[in-house]
Amino acid sequence: MQTIATPHAPAAIGPYAQGVVANGMLFSAGQIALDPATMEVVSGGITEQTERVFRNLEAVLAAAGCTFHDVVKTTVFLQTMDEFAAMNSVYAAWMGDHRPARSTVAVAGLPKGVRVEIEVIALVGQLPA
Repeated sequence: MQTIATPHAPAAIGPYAQGVVANGMLFSAGQIALDPATMEVVSGGITEQTERVFRNLEAVLAAAGCTFHDVVKTTVFLQTMDEFAAMNSVYAAWMGDHRPARSTVAVAGLPKGVRVEIEVIALVGQLPA
């Protein structure tokens, strides 16, 4: 098992890693809308928060030598399903034609009061040296 850490995504705010590679797969921690430079939640609504989440995921994927095209499964946690369409629009823009499996659930609460959290599982090629 190899721990993935990058300064380009928010530092873990608890006893966990940004990602872990095991058996050729990257398992990311759930990413929320924290700006890694300030560790503050970005301003704006679901669209802005989902954009920040995808930038954070992109950094974790890159640190493991992956891109969104390597993602095989995502899990999306929403504060409310009323924001599904707006989140899905940003999701579709980032994923392009790639269609990994996905689960989306509404939850009672998310860290720091954010509106969205997303985690990914991806295939890993060669890890950067």
